[in-house]
Amino acid sequence: MRNSRSSGASSPVNGKQDWDTRRKRKIADITQALSVSPVDVAALRRMAISEGGLLTDEIRCQVWPRLLNVPQEILDQEPEKVERENNKDYNQVLLDVQRSLRRFPPGMPDEQREGLQEELIDIILLVLKRNPQLHYYQGYHDIVVTFLLVLGERLATALVEKLSTHHLRDFMDPTMDNTKHILNYLMPIIERVNPEVHDFMQQAEVGTVFALSWLITWFGHVLSDFRHVVRLYDFFLACHPLMPIYFAAVIVLYREEEVLDCECDMAMVHHLLSQIPQDLPYETLISRAGDLFVQFPPSELAKEAASHENMASSTFKDFDLASTQQRPDSVLRRRRRQKQAALESAAAASSSVAVAQPSAARRFVRLAVMGLTVALGAAALAVVNTALEWAPKLDLFP
Repeated sequence: MRNSRSSGASSPVNGKQDWDTRRKRKIADITQALSVSPVDVAALRRMAISEGGLLTDEIRCQVWPRLLNVPQEILDQEPEKVERENNKDYNQVLLDVQRSLRRFPPGMPDEQREGLQEELIDIILLVLKRNPQLHYYQGYHDIVVTFLLVLGERLATALVEKLSTHHLRDFMDPTMDNTKHILNYLMPIIERVNPEVHDFMQQAEVGTVFALSWLITWFGHVLSDFRHVVRLYDFFLACHPLMPIYFAAVIVLYREEEVLDCECDMAMVHHLLSQIPQDLPYETLISRAGDLFVQFPPSELAKEAASHENMASSTFKDFDLASTQQRPDSVLRRRRRQKQAALESAAAASSSVAVAQPSAARRFVRLAVMGLTVALGAAALAVVNTALEWAPKLDLFP
């Protein structure tokens, strides 16, 4: 059932026969990378990044644990049940899970869906119990349900726990400060590529709240086609923790004409950008996001992201507004206007950087290497020179 829903995600349209040939070759390459000792994790990362991703859920069950470096003994453990009574997170988790009907396959029998929802609650509560330093946030369940539908409860529990203490760690702090910091990378990326779009968005005072649900759910909450969701998860799991913000920037840049044709008003631009198109050219955007990461790595954008800190802080004052994806109100607009003079001055001093496009092979290798450097918090990048210097050595080649 799961395979039929997500196999062949985002297949190219260059001819069915040509794609079938490349698909078979890719499956053989993945099988080869899994069969050697030690497992060729770098090759698996390249396969996950490149066109078509990991192709099927059966392959994801084998590869995703390798991408996250989850030991086999952890994968073999059966998850224990968590006491729900008097659990501080249970009521909120229950509400969110009950609202997640659209994340399950259309036509799934109610009994099967309800069983999966119970498993979803168990996974979330167990991860939080084992890791008391983590704090639940609304949207977390959108990520967990994706792992559950692809992997099943046992594997999903192990991988979600690893993901929560690594890629998602910044989202699970007591405050949203680190999440805000990661969102602050969005505008510098856009400015480097298209200053006109950047300046228009700044003039509209739209901020970055529109991309919050994209980031903290890895787009699971806003994309209706499950195939596209798992394709993006292949990509994000193989790459650096900040890759979702690069993909968010690419979506905005792809919609350049719509943005510039929109009335330069915060509410109007926010509404436009909040309504993410469902027919995006995902493979093209994934490739473009990889290019931008190589051209403008986080270490080069850290100072610019930090400079947006003060201007963004007022936008994030009211996180109830952000989490419910409502339009920014007049209070937020007035606060942004107070920063406008400083903003325009900074924008005038900025210049776009032209960098030659790397070859596809070099880009996949570079992204795969950077993907090996995953650490405890993406926001830590703001205080280091390079991603490789920032990351600890993980035992990825046992």
